[in-house]
Amino acid sequence: MGLLSGILGNAGVVDNNQLQAEYGQLLAGDETIQAGYVLIRDKFLFTDRRLILVDVQGLTGKKIEYLSIPYSKITQFSVETCGSFDLNAELKIWVGSSQVPIEKKFNKSVNIYEVQRLLAECIMA
Repeated sequence: MGLLSGILGNAGVVDNNQLQAEYGQLLAGDETIQAGYVLIRDKFLFTDRRLILVDVQGLTGKKIEYLSIPYSKITQFSVETCGSFDLNAELKIWVGSSQVPIEKKFNKSVNIYEVQRLLAECIMA
């Protein structure tokens, strides 16, 4: 992922082995990471049980919030593909009764259809 993409807030794919080493302590017994994406310093992880949003805070990045969202609490989601002039794909996820979705933008190196398939499989399992 290029610096410009990071500055603009676009997400890129992260290697699962790297994610497992870095965030394995957050996982339950036999829970596994299926995919992960980075957004400057923040990350979001799709496991086989939940979505984990990693929010790195402050200038030093020492304070980190881990938001865990069970797939059963995701009520709807949408994806928007890249266009000719808009090079970003977008994922929106609604949790519980919240009217405001969680929104993430992806650069074109991420296959938004793969993200949509993974999320659909996790929610409908």
